[in-house]
Amino acid sequence: MNRSRVQRRPLRQSASVPGRWSVPLVAVATIAALLGTMAVAAPAEATPPGRTTTGPARYVDPFIGTSGDGNTWPGATAPFGMMQWSPTGTAGDQTSTPVANGYSYDVNRLRGFSLTHLNGAGCAPGAAGDVPIMPVTSPVTTSPSADTTDALYASGYSHDRESASPGRYAVALDNGVRTDLAVTTRAGVGEFAFPAGSAANLLFRTSNSINGSEAATTTIDARTRTVSGSVLTGGFCSRRANGGGATNPDRRSYYRLYFTATFDRPFTSTGTWQDGTVRPGGTSSSGGEGYLTGADRAGRGSGAWVGFDARRGATVHARIGISYVSAAGAVANRDAEVGRHATVSSVAAATRASWNRELSRIQVSGGTADRTTQLYTSVYHALMQPNTLNDRDGRYLGPDLRVHRMDRGQRAVYGTYSGWDQYRAQIQLLALLRPDVAGDMAQSMLRFAEQNGGIWDRWLHLGAPTHVMTGDPSAATLATWYAMGVRNFDVQAAYTSLRKQATVENADAESDIGCPGQCLAQRPALDEYLQRHYAANDDCSCWGGAAETLEDSISDSALGYWAAALGKTRDARMFAERGTYWKNTFNPAVGYQAARQADGSWTPGWSPSTGTGFAQGTSAQYTWLVPQDVRGLSSALGGDDQAVARLDAFFHDASGNWAVTGGDPTKFDPTNEPDIHTPWMYNALGQPWKTQETVRQVVDQAYSTGPSGLPGNDDLGTMSAWYVFASIGLFPQTPGRADMLVGSPTFRAVDIRRSSGQHIVIRSSGTDPSVQDARLDGRRLDRSWVPASLVNRGGTLSFRVGPTPDTSWATGERSRPVDR
Repeated sequence: MNRSRVQRRPLRQSASVPGRWSVPLVAVATIAALLGTMAVAAPAEATPPGRTTTGPARYVDPFIGTSGDGNTWPGATAPFGMMQWSPTGTAGDQTSTPVANGYSYDVNRLRGFSLTHLNGAGCAPGAAGDVPIMPVTSPVTTSPSADTTDALYASGYSHDRESASPGRYAVALDNGVRTDLAVTTRAGVGEFAFPAGSAANLLFRTSNSINGSEAATTTIDARTRTVSGSVLTGGFCSRRANGGGATNPDRRSYYRLYFTATFDRPFTSTGTWQDGTVRPGGTSSSGGEGYLTGADRAGRGSGAWVGFDARRGATVHARIGISYVSAAGAVANRDAEVGRHATVSSVAAATRASWNRELSRIQVSGGTADRTTQLYTSVYHALMQPNTLNDRDGRYLGPDLRVHRMDRGQRAVYGTYSGWDQYRAQIQLLALLRPDVAGDMAQSMLRFAEQNGGIWDRWLHLGAPTHVMTGDPSAATLATWYAMGVRNFDVQAAYTSLRKQATVENADAESDIGCPGQCLAQRPALDEYLQRHYAANDDCSCWGGAAETLEDSISDSALGYWAAALGKTRDARMFAERGTYWKNTFNPAVGYQAARQADGSWTPGWSPSTGTGFAQGTSAQYTWLVPQDVRGLSSALGGDDQAVARLDAFFHDASGNWAVTGGDPTKFDPTNEPDIHTPWMYNALGQPWKTQETVRQVVDQAYSTGPSGLPGNDDLGTMSAWYVFASIGLFPQTPGRADMLVGSPTFRAVDIRRSSGQHIVIRSSGTDPSVQDARLDGRRLDRSWVPASLVNRGGTLSFRVGPTPDTSWATGERSRPVDR
């Protein structure tokens, strides 16, 4: 969701080597850009051809995407982790954060280290940021909740004294405290080194989640040196005043996070606060903040602090566990995952090993140092989610706010699903590398839907519906996972449930609550949609009629592919026909997708740059959102020549220069999802060399190393996943299928080992952008796509590349990817 521009790239600490400070590679790129047309030496290769990388976690830079609107964060997390222990920044307003997920590289002041986060969500603020813990070196004489401008109980810091790597985060604050954090899946260890001769207090801002809270409790047990509590919160995107003041359905609580922290030093003092009242010596407090900003929330909230003897300095260690189920679950998770003798270093080493195992599922060589860093950081971001929800005993919180137990054979319950974003790239990368996790996620989503009255919500935070965005991405997601060989979920039950959602109108389908942006309705106004064969912009209970029509057409097409694979011939025909409904919002008079009214007329005020009828995009950008029927779209545009000319104009400005970084509503926008597939559409139009050069331009111009290295919101790994596919020279053809479109890799060697056992090998003669020849398992490949068998059985794809386009390779009619 949302937009961003590439911003300045400040110098920072090298994240891969703790304690080593260097000028980052991005500075070299900046200098090269300033040199303009002067000759610049080619960058050195990260690894020589034929030698794969080892220990790829060392290439990950968690600071990529932390500036601009990338909305990533640098803190400690494990693969698919429940805990994400990362700093929460402040710009002088305790009821807000600098960006959606709390941390901005451009704001050098912190008010705590929070236990949960979302990766790259777009609305500001997003959600989570639960239980910020802040070390302070001043006495606590007033309520921290009353410090509404974060003037007293926050601290500045410098990036020169900050480091991050997979599973670990450390920073030395200006108040003199050095903080070092490491996590497992559900727990963590924190080290807080206080300077000598000052107060040494740890604040537990229990109520101060990013969006606020309904309630919070904190209890101190000095005898056992434990602080525990919980926060009842939620409120995803809850500050968005949708529909001109209509009730936002997400100004509500939908989870309680429990935490428990035990320390290795005795407390020399304790205290609590509620709203403006501070209680030195207190051991319990309660009170939430609400979900709004300003006077409605300022000064409200509760928490507690514990103090330590730091007359000669003090290094304090905390072991913390969390749970969405119970206080006992938090204790059990902590004690099982971080033993009494665990240290930050030992926990960080184990989690780094876990990251190395995940990252090593894709091994690359023969690329530049920058591209190696970008690739592994992108895989890292893409595998931060889905997030583990279940405690170690198998229990988890459902969207019905009841505790359930995971199914027999299920290894984990996963949640947090940014459907509208993720179904275009992230879910395919997840299935490619970890089909077992994708299957457990599919089973989790099925159970969440059952616990939600049979409704599959578009956007899940944890397991809870948030109603954000548009379309029915769960259908496209599960159909794609099935096509990519994922089988460890109840396939028939999931298909039957999603089929029902697509054919039988549910009770909320006609609701306008939350529109636009967070419309309560899923498969909105379905009865009318099935009668008209499009979503009427003035009668759809949706964000925009044209966008809804295009998104539902994709999902229906994907259900059709899935139905055919299951032998459901009648369903396959029905959904395939519904996959062509995009034609009913294509206005041939103007040659673009456009919003249409219930009476069949076109919504007034159309232009290529209009957003009317669309969701976070324009008519010019959404016109291409037909990956399931590119040939049909080409015909509607007047044929392949006209379609290619339109694409050319989409990627270039009036002077013929590349326009691939966004900012023009009539051009390609790499910062958001609706058109991120378009560089690959040339393959179906018989000019694959233009896919190769366009993708490479996006890779080089829209992505970079450094904090501003992502073009837009990472959206739970979506933008990162796009980069991974662009780097390996493959891209998913269309939801519901496992066929891949062919580009050109930025590495000489790529080896992918799926968790299900298949081995995919990609070899290239170099890293030039233009394919001259290709072979699949030794046989000449004169097609700009590879079949599903490469994904589902494995194989070897080899390229011979060069610096100039080969306009003859894979251009024939039989060389083009087929839509059906």
